[in-house]
Amino acid sequence: MTPEIQSGEKPGRAFSRTLKVKTTRRTELLDITPDVQHMIGECGAASGVCHLYVPHTTAGITINENDDPDVPRDIEAALDRLVPKDAGYKHWEGNADAHIKSTLVGVSRTVHFEGGQLQLGRWQAIFFCEFDGPRQREVRVRVVRDDLP
Repeated sequence: MTPEIQSGEKPGRAFSRTLKVKTTRRTELLDITPDVQHMIGECGAASGVCHLYVPHTTAGITINENDDPDVPRDIEAALDRLVPKDAGYKHWEGNADAHIKSTLVGVSRTVHFEGGQLQLGRWQAIFFCEFDGPRQREVRVRVVRDDLP
């Protein structure tokens, strides 16, 4: 995954980056926590909020357990059972299930950070959720600092 600097960015309270994500399966949860943490470190902020937004209609973002790798796989499988690929949808592209999964999971999250560290729970991680892969995707990351006057 690769962070990119937004053109025209000025130093100050907010810091924006685009994280490039490459998926390898149709339904896939990818841990992007280290990339997001790196972006917070890049901006040098001690505290604030990090807004994450996925600008795709067949992908999403969530926060859940990453200590046991079976948890993200179980989530993938459960979503595939809940919203099967071929269920007689009217959408002509054949990816209606991916649109529905994106709606259920959501396309944005906000995470607090203190001392330059994401304030996730002990077992939590940030996951990019692919529902129509494999593809090249983006996550827009905006860090808003509390620690400036």
